[in-house]
Amino acid sequence: MLRRIPRRILWPGVIGAVMLAVGGLGAGAIVRRDPLLSGTILNAIRYGHGHDLAFMVLFAGLGLMVLSWVRLGRMVLKGEAGGRIVSVAAAAWTAPLIIAPPLYSRDVYSYLAQGAVALRGFDPYVRGASVLDLPLRGNVAGLWQETPSPYGPLFLLLGKVTVFLTGDNVILGAIFMRLAVLTGLVLLAWAIPRLTAHLGGRTSVALWLTVANPLVVALGIGGAHNDILMVGLMAVGVLKVLDRRHLTGFAFIALAAAVKATALLVAPFLVWVWAARLTGPARQRFLVAAGAGGAVFAATFAAATVVAGVDLGWISVLRSQGPLLTWMSLPCAAAELLFYSVGHYVPGFTRDGFLGFFRAAGLVVLAVVLVRQWWLAREGGVEAVRRATIALLAASLLAPSVLPWYFTWALALAAAFAWKERGIAVLAGVSVWMVLVTLPDGTIVARWTYDDMNPWVWWPYFAATVVAGWWVGRSLLQPAPTVTEPTQLVRGNGG
Repeated sequence: MLRRIPRRILWPGVIGAVMLAVGGLGAGAIVRRDPLLSGTILNAIRYGHGHDLAFMVLFAGLGLMVLSWVRLGRMVLKGEAGGRIVSVAAAAWTAPLIIAPPLYSRDVYSYLAQGAVALRGFDPYVRGASVLDLPLRGNVAGLWQETPSPYGPLFLLLGKVTVFLTGDNVILGAIFMRLAVLTGLVLLAWAIPRLTAHLGGRTSVALWLTVANPLVVALGIGGAHNDILMVGLMAVGVLKVLDRRHLTGFAFIALAAAVKATALLVAPFLVWVWAARLTGPARQRFLVAAGAGGAVFAATFAAATVVAGVDLGWISVLRSQGPLLTWMSLPCAAAELLFYSVGHYVPGFTRDGFLGFFRAAGLVVLAVVLVRQWWLAREGGVEAVRRATIALLAASLLAPSVLPWYFTWALALAAAFAWKERGIAVLAGVSVWMVLVTLPDGTIVARWTYDDMNPWVWWPYFAATVVAGWWVGRSLLQPAPTVTEPTQLVRGNGG
């Protein structure tokens, strides 16, 4: 199967993934006390010119991966690459990242610390990483040292098992946690072809937009984010409900919510899907579907909670989270732009005041959007899934705190619908932009400023990320150059 993929498409992505892994040793979200490199000559890549070189290697690798992805996308749009080809290419690009250092985020260290907190008898919904000894505590970002876990019981159980197996070995623990997250990508790759059969999309396009997307591969798997595990379970749950295996579907949605609470947004929409297939008065059908689905959801979630040995304290943690600030949250973008352009010059106005107002307003708008989309989904069927996708997108735009990988929530379902080529190009450009606005160490560029970083570097780079995203979308729609490789053999099943 690998030999059936043109070399100019497969190998730049593979080489790019290797360069991401190598460059990540110096420029990624590295372990602060690395037992492998400390005291060796390779430790030089973490400081000074060595760090700059690692930074350039990592960005060059990302460029090669994006180039391969765009070239593969051209073949997909022309019908020359089917679903199997896309999946194999995605697997080849993902494989080198399994043993890479954490990229674009330090979240995986928080996952390990939260698992260790629970394993060592503390309540992870009350205590943060600060109760631990080094090295598990020392690699957690300072912002999250005192923060309890906001994640569900299933993910805490994965964290406990990982720390039980790997102990204080942070490097091995990060690899194990990435393998757990990779399970979500496998589930997503399995579910997508079947979802497209229900939702009207093309398998090859949907897989290209999800499992092969640099947003998913470089940020999702490279950063070992639990969002990928959540969306994999969520996609399977939606598929099972569409396949009329309603109870199984709600059980999978409960498992997804037991990883991250966002998946809970999908459950009310799936009630409409089930209710539309029943007979009798509308209210009765709704109550039967909601009661049965809710009972399965509650039982599955309760079982995960009992096995994990925790309680429901994560609900209060979610309400008390101190939100991060990025412009991917529309309320944050509006607050900063208006404050620094107008409010900064008005006595009595403060940046925190603007943020508080717009974040509160964003939550009100989000609540209205969610309720409206849910009500419009009452006919069930494909329309209910489409409305659920809109709800996930609204949550990733209007929440007080938004990070780039949050957009995989909606993308996992949206990709399975039918898209025009221009819409696909927009999704591709936005995906690459989201990767680029996240620096390899986890710094998010999409905000007014960041600590003491020079604005003469900050703003030109931000502008460059926008141009790069535009270039990706435009290049995708350009005709692919003629090659001598046997592309006529590339069509696979499911395309």
